[in-house]
Amino acid sequence: MSQPAEIFGRDPVAIVDTLVRRGRVAMEAFAASDQAQVDEAVTALAWAIYKPKNAEALAAMAVEDTGLGNAADKVVKNQRKTFGTLRDLMRVKSVGIIEEQPELGLVKYAKPVGVVGAVTPSTNPAATPVNKAMMAIKGRNAIVIAPSPAGLPTTTRAVALMRAELEKIGAPADLVQVLPPPVDKAITNALMAACDLVVVTGSQSNVRAAYRSGTPAIGVGAGNVPVIIDSSAKLDTAAAKIAASKCFDNATSCSSENAAIILDDVYDDAMAALERAGGYLANAAEKEAIRDTLWVGGKLNRSVIAKDFEVLAAECGLDDKVGDAKFFMVGGTGIGPEHPFSDEKLALVLTVYRAKTFSDAVDKVRAIMAVKGRGHSVGIHTQEMAHARRLAEELDTARVLVNMAHTFGNGGGFDSGLNFTLSMGCGTWQGNSISENLNYRHFLNTTHLAVPIPEDRPSEEALFGAYWEKHGK
Repeated sequence: MSQPAEIFGRDPVAIVDTLVRRGRVAMEAFAASDQAQVDEAVTALAWAIYKPKNAEALAAMAVEDTGLGNAADKVVKNQRKTFGTLRDLMRVKSVGIIEEQPELGLVKYAKPVGVVGAVTPSTNPAATPVNKAMMAIKGRNAIVIAPSPAGLPTTTRAVALMRAELEKIGAPADLVQVLPPPVDKAITNALMAACDLVVVTGSQSNVRAAYRSGTPAIGVGAGNVPVIIDSSAKLDTAAAKIAASKCFDNATSCSSENAAIILDDVYDDAMAALERAGGYLANAAEKEAIRDTLWVGGKLNRSVIAKDFEVLAAECGLDDKVGDAKFFMVGGTGIGPEHPFSDEKLALVLTVYRAKTFSDAVDKVRAIMAVKGRGHSVGIHTQEMAHARRLAEELDTARVLVNMAHTFGNGGGFDSGLNFTLSMGCGTWQGNSISENLNYRHFLNTTHLAVPIPEDRPSEEALFGAYWEKHGK
C-alpha cells in the first residue's frame, strides 16, 4: 500500500486526511465484530510485541534510536506491560451491552469513539504505541500513532508487526497506522485536528497542543515521584524496592522515584540500607559535579539522562569512586526552582531529604510536587496505614502507593490493583482531563437506554428538614 507521503508529498493535512480516511474504512469493516473477534484482535496486537524475538528486537531498536534506557529492561517492559494490559482487557466487555442496572432502569451499550490520534514518547517507542493500540481496538476504534521523532523507527517497526498480526487473523490492518517520516509538529498537529480523540503521552507541550486542537483530548502529566520512608518502615525491604524501581530502564519512567524523604529517627539506618541496595552517597563536591553534569544551561543534559550508571558516573568524573553502586544519592538541601535536585531528573540520581516529623515529611512532599509532578503520584514505605491514608486525604495526587516499588506498581502491577498502562492522568492539578490510569473505558462512547422505574421522589421534609431545623425556612 502506498504511503500518504508518497502520494501528497509533505502536505501534512493531506497525509493525515488519508490516514484518517483509511482508519474510518477499517473501522467500518470491523464494526460488526463481536466480543470474541475484538478480543482476538487485541490479543494479536499484544502478541506482536510480547513474542520474545519481537520484544528483544524492539527493545534493542529503542535504545539505538533514542539513546534512552537499556535493552534488557525494555524487553521486560515490552512484555510485562503488554501481558498485564492484555489480562485487564480480556476481563471486560466492550461490545454491545456492557452494564445493566435494573434498579435504575438503565442498560449501557458500548460504542467506538472513532479514529484515535495517539502521541507517544521517546522513552517507550514500542511499549506505549502497542499499549494504546490495544485499548483503542478493544473499543473497535482505529488508531494513528504520532511517535516522537527519535522513536519513529522503533514505532514504525512496532506498527508493522501489529499490522501483520491483524492481517494474519483477517482483521483490517489499517486499524493501526503510524505517521510517515519525518514526524514534526506540523503533521502531529494536523493529526490532532483531524482525528476524533487525541491521547497524548509525552512532553507537556504536546499535551497542551492536544487540548488546544479543538478535538476531545486526554493528556497525562509529568512525574517527579517523592517517596516517604517513615519510622515504621521495613528498611531493607523499602531500600531494595526503591533501588529496583529507580534503576529500572535507567529511570526513564515518569513513575521512577526522584526523592526519598526519610524520618529523622531512622535516617541513618535507612541510608545504610539504601547504600546496601546500591546507592552511592555523594559528598558536597561530588554533588556539585553531578549537578553540573546533569543540567547544562538550565536543561537536562541528554547525553547523560537515562544512561547506564557507568556512563553517568564517568561523565561526572566519579567512575573511579562508585565501585559496585547502581545509582547516586544526593542530600537535599532545599526545594524549589533554584534547587534542581528537587525536580524530575530522568537519571540514576535520587535526592534524599531528612524530615524531623511525619508532618514535616508531608510538607516536603507537597513542596516537591509544587516544583513538578503535582497530581501524579506519591509513595510511602510504612507499617502505619494511618500515614498512607493521610497522604491520600491531604495531598493533590492521583495515586498513593504503599510499600511498593513505584515503577512496578504505579502503571499497574500483578500485586497492584491499578490497571496496567503507560499513561498516568494527573487530574486538573496538572491540567489533565483524567485523574486515573489511562484504560479502555477512555476509548468508549456509551449509550444509555433508560426505561421507566417506580417513582423515586422524596418529600420536601426528607431533603430540607435538617436544613430548616438548623437555619429556618
